Amino acid sequence: MKSQVKHRTKFLVTIVVLTSFLPIISAVALSNSSYSSQKKHLPMSDYDPHRDATQDLKQAISEARRTKKNIILEVGGQWCVWCHIMDQFFQQNPDILRLRESNYITVKINFSPENENKEILSQYPHIPGYPHLFVLDSSGKLIHSQFTGVLEKGMSYDREKVISFLKKWGPTQ
Repeated sequence: MKSQVKHRTKFLVTIVVLTSFLPIISAVALSNSSYSSQKKHLPMSDYDPHRDATQDLKQAISEARRTKKNIILEVGGQWCVWCHIMDQFFQQNPDILRLRESNYITVKINFSPENENKEILSQYPHIPGYPHLFVLDSSGKLIHSQFTGVLEKGMSYDREKVISFLKKWGPTQ
């Protein structure tokens, strides 16, 4: 009987020790997997002057090709009141947010004194105001430049105009 208790105790200790290392083993395995070597596009929730906009666009193109979506480059900054109003508009209109997310990969590109992202933005037409939207196809080719002032209504954005914009410039499948 003593030997069975001793054997069970050893077994339980072994299980406890092994399970305590599982998170470490899993993290190492995941970091070495092919999944982690494929950089996946992660949506951005703000305009970060420290982000690499060129790399963000490359990842967005890869994701757009994979998902057969177009890309919206949303150019603005944390300083931009209308950029925050646009964010609020999408948060308050989940149906329109779903329409955008089902058809586009959205990339926020910072424009501020700290980082004007001149290199990437020099590839596109003049921006008359912020936020500004550039619509690209899944290969990264510019298909439309949108001044967002015409999408405004009062102190927000016009539902019908935004829906129309998203439908008009979405991917053709």
